[in-house]
Amino acid sequence: MTHAAPTPPQYAHRFRCIGSDCEDTCCQGWQVPVDEATYRRYQNLPPGPLQSLIVDNLDPKPAAEAAKNPAVFAIIRMTPEHRCPMLSEDWLCRVQSAYGAGLLSHTCASYPRIGHASHGHAITALTLSCPEAARLVLLSPDLLSPDLLNPDSLAPDLPQSSDTPHPEPQPATSETRTSAALAQWIAPIRAAVLATVTNRHYPLWQRLFLLSVFSRRLDAILAGELDRSPGHFLADFNTTVAQGSLRVAMNALPADDLAQMDAVLRLAGLMLHRSGVGPRFVECVNAFTSGIGNGPGVTLAGLAQHTRTAWERFLAPFFAHHPYILENYLVNTILRVNFPFGSARNAEDAERTITQRFSILAAQFALIRGLLIGVAGHHRERFSSGHVVHTVQTASKHFEHHPEFQKQILALLAELSLDNSTGLTILLREPAPPAGAQSAVPLTLRMAAATRARAPQTV
Repeated sequence: MTHAAPTPPQYAHRFRCIGSDCEDTCCQGWQVPVDEATYRRYQNLPPGPLQSLIVDNLDPKPAAEAAKNPAVFAIIRMTPEHRCPMLSEDWLCRVQSAYGAGLLSHTCASYPRIGHASHGHAITALTLSCPEAARLVLLSPDLLSPDLLNPDSLAPDLPQSSDTPHPEPQPATSETRTSAALAQWIAPIRAAVLATVTNRHYPLWQRLFLLSVFSRRLDAILAGELDRSPGHFLADFNTTVAQGSLRVAMNALPADDLAQMDAVLRLAGLMLHRSGVGPRFVECVNAFTSGIGNGPGVTLAGLAQHTRTAWERFLAPFFAHHPYILENYLVNTILRVNFPFGSARNAEDAERTITQRFSILAAQFALIRGLLIGVAGHHRERFSSGHVVHTVQTASKHFEHHPEFQKQILALLAELSLDNSTGLTILLREPAPPAGAQSAVPLTLRMAAATRARAPQTV
């Protein structure tokens, strides 16, 4: 069967860097890889102060490691302030100023764009650790074109737009096991996932629950435990969503505010051991802990009550007027991590099941929503889209660029017994009236508050 190919998302190609006008910089706070081709070009630059600055601050990877991944051939050595040494006093890149964007490494030239290609399907999203990218994604009422939400489409995506700089170096095989097994179904699966996430006939947490069911059924098909073809499953799933067959069952699913609050606090506590916790993230953490009522003698039940109040009075009404914001966050995350197919650039992710990938997606969503509830509780009637952008951008920059974060999510969910359908439902449900015994505040919350003292003073 042949259909006209759906247009891939174009919003990533609308991104334009605003340079020194940006409130944050992408040249600070993390490691920046340099691909092999760019490394060789840097070695051959004309001798001079800039060439010495560049070459002296490149740390090549060991030969065996670089041979496996030429996209990470070397790492730029950051300053003690965790800034790129090529960043000028006016927050511009010295390399780009002197030689143009053509001499940037793939990472620097393409950021914040993230591209995936598999079996003729290509898609580009944005990483929201860039403030301008976060604004573009979160605040766009019409992020996707209607044909991308058509689950009947069976055609592959079009190639990436030609304005995406520097094709990314690919490993020898660019396919994950999942995408290889579902090669002919990539477009309709992606359409079904995006259509479900943007289906406002359901509360957002129920849309994610439907994706949880979707993920487990696809895993069962791939494992040979469910004797159905992906095509028949997709048809039945789309019919079930359209008819609302699971609505009654979803409304009866358990809610546990205390378990959800504990999980969010523990998720927020992950990665706080890292050096270079930036002041923007410290500001976000302080607003979050203030908004959920953190203070001497507080109990987990007390925090849950503050969370419920902040959700009902401030965040839920805000999202009722801006229903696309969290939808857009999920849509972009789905495209950024190539859910449910996985990222071929991440060897560990390539081996994960679809259900594990969904668990990571659900935990990241629960963390972002939890942080936003606290921030809304802190700012109250003054809470705005600017606070949403600030929170999502700083959290994305702190958490999502570190491969160990995903491993820690899966380990934490297993530790809390939330790595199953019931547990993920507890994690995803909107805040409900708290019930149960009083509990002590988890250590992770005290760790979050302690970042005030530990955060380095950076520009």
